[in-house]
Amino acid sequence: MFAHVLIVVTIALAVSALAERRNVQPALLVVMVGLAASFLPGIPPLELEPEFILTIVLPPMLFSAARDFSFADFRRRMGSIVNLGVFLVFVSTLGVSVAALGVLPALLPITALILGVVIAPPDAVAAIAIGRRAGLPVGLMTVLKGESLINDAAALTMFAVLVAVATGTHAFIDNIPLYFLYAAGIGILVGLVIGNLAQWARRLLASPALATALSVIIPFAAYLTAEEFHASGVLAVVAAGFAMGHHGVQSGYEERMQEAGFWRTVDTLLETFVFAYIGLQLRFVIADANEAGFDDIELASATLVIFLAMVAMRFLWVFGSAALGRWRYRALMNKPARPARHRGRERMPPQPPLSWKENIVLAWTGMRGVVTLAAAAGTPLVVAGGPPFPGREAIVSLAFLVTIASLLIQGLTLPWLIGRLNLEDPGHDRFVAAQRALAETLTRSATNEALDAYARDNPGPESTRLVAIMRQRFRSEQKIEKPSGIAPAEALAIGKLLLEARRTRLVAARDNMELDDTIVRDMLEKLDLEQAFMDSVTEG
Repeated sequence: MFAHVLIVVTIALAVSALAERRNVQPALLVVMVGLAASFLPGIPPLELEPEFILTIVLPPMLFSAARDFSFADFRRRMGSIVNLGVFLVFVSTLGVSVAALGVLPALLPITALILGVVIAPPDAVAAIAIGRRAGLPVGLMTVLKGESLINDAAALTMFAVLVAVATGTHAFIDNIPLYFLYAAGIGILVGLVIGNLAQWARRLLASPALATALSVIIPFAAYLTAEEFHASGVLAVVAAGFAMGHHGVQSGYEERMQEAGFWRTVDTLLETFVFAYIGLQLRFVIADANEAGFDDIELASATLVIFLAMVAMRFLWVFGSAALGRWRYRALMNKPARPARHRGRERMPPQPPLSWKENIVLAWTGMRGVVTLAAAAGTPLVVAGGPPFPGREAIVSLAFLVTIASLLIQGLTLPWLIGRLNLEDPGHDRFVAAQRALAETLTRSATNEALDAYARDNPGPESTRLVAIMRQRFRSEQKIEKPSGIAPAEALAIGKLLLEARRTRLVAARDNMELDDTIVRDMLEKLDLEQAFMDSVTEG
């Protein structure tokens, strides 16, 4: 199997490279090529155990997304994220199951419910990739990313309970709401503990390579540990990613730069493999469904009905929630401000609701992906007592068909839709400009304070002259190279001192909620590059 996986990944990477050169979305082209390749004579099925996807593929993908995601942004949009990532999953489960029963009356109700929860969670990987290239507003991107991080947990928790009911076994907690609260709470706790312990351990490591190796272990450790407690491994991975991403600014610049490059590579490998796997397996899951008594017309009809049902439900839910959100936002804005109880702490202003154009895009970005496939493959083969699980072939085949339909129909039309709507967010542009101006002010202040401290600690004409030159260079935003008349080592040493002062001030401003986390990360990336340049000058 490993040889097959290696071949699939290699071909998928080549197709992705071609897509990038042709300005085509790589995920969609990989799916289409895989789909065409599956019908070539002699192509064997690439059968993977569901545990492989859930424990090997899913955790690093979620961890990478969470560590790059601003927790402050997540908190600002938490209402919209929870609404889509939890409540819409429950509604979609019921809606898809009703639609499936209408077109396939031979299905048992419990089988239809399992099919519903398998198809319920959207996968935002393709949507985010398309949206990033098309320049979607940050608020909308935040909602899409946040939804994709938590909807998997909601769906997989419901899936575990429904499978236990269908097979006649017992879930860890039979009460669904109570089990969901337990799985979410313990999963988040496990992830936070592991993430913070890992960050503490990284401070003891003197090697960026070892720190990166440790970050590779974290998503698997968080997932498997939470699963041992019958909790949500998905939320554990997300919580660990949030913890390490938030504290990552305290690591050395070499660690941050090395990890960023490593996780971008991992994302590329996993995403291309998943989309290639989707395309390659379709022919074989349809053949299995045909053998189980579901003909092609039934499968095509069911796919169309389920796809239309899930799109309609998402549109209704998004716009219904948007109307309620606008009413709530007006009520909050008209509410008189109360005096702050704690000096120095300001209440975060409510986030303005998404525009109607943004809601159209949000409603259309319901492509399905890796979790749908993993859950479908994880449907048991038999029930308690030995008979085959009823309708399993229909669950697996429809999960693949709906996933491919959503990727091709919604994925191919999403760039056109974004272009037609011409989305702009002037309010966010003003916010970013103000935040960047504040960040520049804070870093200039930190630079001047650090230079003043250096001058006090190092009195003398040479130090005075060095401080004057450094002030001039930072004022004109020039890189520190080799100032004439001053020892390069001394100039670079003070340059690193000033960079550290800037870094410390930015992190403190973020922790005090003065600066947005995304702005701080962008500024730190520039400082890291400047320090890397200084080190190269020193070594040279």
